[in-house]
Amino acid sequence: MDLVDLIKEKRFLSQEFLTWLWFKSEERGGTILLEDSGEDITVVFEKHLLLESGEGDDLEKVICQGLHAGLTEARTGLAMGKKIEQARLLIGRDTFEWNVTLRACLLEFRSVRLPKTMTDEEEEKGPDAVAGMILERISLIKTLTRTVDELLRMFLKIRTSGEAWIRESGKIAAWIEERA
Repeated sequence: MDLVDLIKEKRFLSQEFLTWLWFKSEERGGTILLEDSGEDITVVFEKHLLLESGEGDDLEKVICQGLHAGLTEARTGLAMGKKIEQARLLIGRDTFEWNVTLRACLLEFRSVRLPKTMTDEEEEKGPDAVAGMILERISLIKTLTRTVDELLRMFLKIRTSGEAWIRESGKIAAWIEERA
């Protein structure tokens, strides 16, 4: 099996991850407790979701967006068996907030907006200031990827545990039905 076939075969995991993440974010009113660090973070699904169903010529895509939509159409799509392919998220950790679009096929980050920092507002732009700003941006990107990695580890721990996944998927199914 080549890499492309393997990615297509396992793509459902990242789609399940995004659905689980949406469920977890609403379970506690927009916060998720990270198991590794014991830290509460903010995860909010914003005004844009892309859902898919089918394959090849039968592929259907539904874009759900809008400031006040409440993503009702997306919830209905989940109830009809569609899978989340792309989601716009606000992730908050410590005093920082990132806006990022996560795409399920490769769990890739798109349209990342880093938090504003003090160095963004400084007027001094000498070589040391520029180097510091670059290092700070790298650190912010690293924190974002580490946060998503922690969330993914939490999901995979539950997903591969058998009985825990049966309980969790039952809760997710009830959540979808309740909201659709």
